Amino acid sequence: MSVSTAMPGKERRGVSLPPRERILAAARELFYRRGIHAVGVDAIAAAADSNKMTLYRHFASKDVLVAACLSELTQEFEVAWDVIAAAHVGDPKGQLLAWLRHICDFKEYEAERGCALANAAVELPDKDHPARRVIREYKTAVRERLIQLCRDAKLADPDRLADEVSLIFEGARITAQSVGSEGLSARLAGMLEALVADRARRGKQDEMLGQG
Repeated sequence: MSVSTAMPGKERRGVSLPPRERILAAARELFYRRGIHAVGVDAIAAAADSNKMTLYRHFASKDVLVAACLSELTQEFEVAWDVIAAAHVGDPKGQLLAWLRHICDFKEYEAERGCALANAAVELPDKDHPARRVIREYKTAVRERLIQLCRDAKLADPDRLADEVSLIFEGARITAQSVGSEGLSARLAGMLEALVADRARRGKQDEMLGQG
């Protein structure tokens, strides 16, 4: 899942940064705005105030650079997870709802270009591409984390709920990218919260039946 903060370009490019950081920042922004295949290493090096020799000294190939960009992005998603978890210690349902509200908060640039991970997956059909491995591992980890949260919150059928949340969210992001996001964030958050509420109610019913 893409989570949602899909804006890849950090506002950090500048000559004071080390070359590797400048290259990553430039590549993330260009890949996101123009697409991976449309951007060459010459353009990345120029945008990073660097050169191809320096780029290849830090990244063996463009494929490795793409993977590094996505890996950095997933690390930022993990930080967001950790911040939300720290704010809801001992409250898995509260943590789940806070995360859902977070990912539903579409920004203008996210609606325009969608999820950087999803975009990359479409552009890179080769399942052995290093960037595809980053995407696959992250999506799998997010699903497992969602399942565990649903399970800890005693929500009914946690595996199915995690999949439903993911599929609804991914579909909403594509819709926002295609036709705009006006009002979508609020409606999406409400839909997902209602889904969680229904599973919470069913979970309590199952618990009561088990005690009966």
